[in-house]
Amino acid sequence: MEEVQRYFKVGHYTDTEAMTGCTVILAEAGATGGVCVRGGSPNTRDTDALKSENNRKLVHGITLSGGSAFGLSASDGVVNYLEEHQIGRDVGIGVVPNVSGASLFDLGMGRQDVRADSSFGYRACEAAFSNEPFLAGNFGAGTGASVGNINGLENAMKGGIGSCTIRHGELFVSAVVAVNAVGDIYDEQQQIYLAGARDGQKIGCSEAIFLNRYQDLRDMYSGNTVIGCVMTNATLPKAKVNKLADISHNGIARAVRPAHTTFDGDTMFVLCANQVNATFEAVSILTVEAVRQAILDGVKQAETYGDYLSYKDYYAKKS
Repeated sequence: MEEVQRYFKVGHYTDTEAMTGCTVILAEAGATGGVCVRGGSPNTRDTDALKSENNRKLVHGITLSGGSAFGLSASDGVVNYLEEHQIGRDVGIGVVPNVSGASLFDLGMGRQDVRADSSFGYRACEAAFSNEPFLAGNFGAGTGASVGNINGLENAMKGGIGSCTIRHGELFVSAVVAVNAVGDIYDEQQQIYLAGARDGQKIGCSEAIFLNRYQDLRDMYSGNTVIGCVMTNATLPKAKVNKLADISHNGIARAVRPAHTTFDGDTMFVLCANQVNATFEAVSILTVEAVRQAILDGVKQAETYGDYLSYKDYYAKKS
């Protein structure tokens, strides 16, 4: 992600005891931001300001955190860090950092009494500016992530956070995604399920379970979510950035089965550095693929935690 770091800083804070964390994506010079929320159970902060009809021109940070609604306070720490370092919108009497965010439900893993808070966001910013290498799997917002929870937590598997950067000429698109889906993770190229709801030795049962329970109107599960951020050096107006955020969900739909359920809070942000002229279609193609591959990366790099079996350990047992 070296080229990406010219315009964006990405950092984690991970609490391995509590099994929760925070990931920040920072744009020191500001970036044009957009967002699209498709899940039925979102937890978000300050997303209205990113809508095309509203006046916010630049975004300085995106916070992805665990902790469900409690975790939204991680953005407070991001705002505090950026203000201390004079990063934000100059309002004459100081700077106001524009920070939006989303959180995922990870309260069923680790310690329920410790949630991502402002200190998590602040420490993730410190990590971002120390230029530490990006770590995938059980880190940051992906620390307590799980997938395939519809058949009970004892039959779920470990999710995580992943990334993918794709370059095409002078253009790059990079995605960071925390994978915490109700559904299963599917690799369309290998045509296999990587992780998801388990039924004995079989994985990838979520869609079948939903269909088998088609007359069960109870809430089957309390919440999950895929949240992420796409970064690009492309030059796009705000309306197109929001459209790109919308299209980025196609990457989720290609990798998660089923995607965008009423139990998920799927939310994708986009940040554009406005450095390279490119057609919207070209950026869209790269974006969808980057999101898809970032989801696969998050699951492939995850480590087993308790009963939450990882992709690596599941396939090691099968071989």
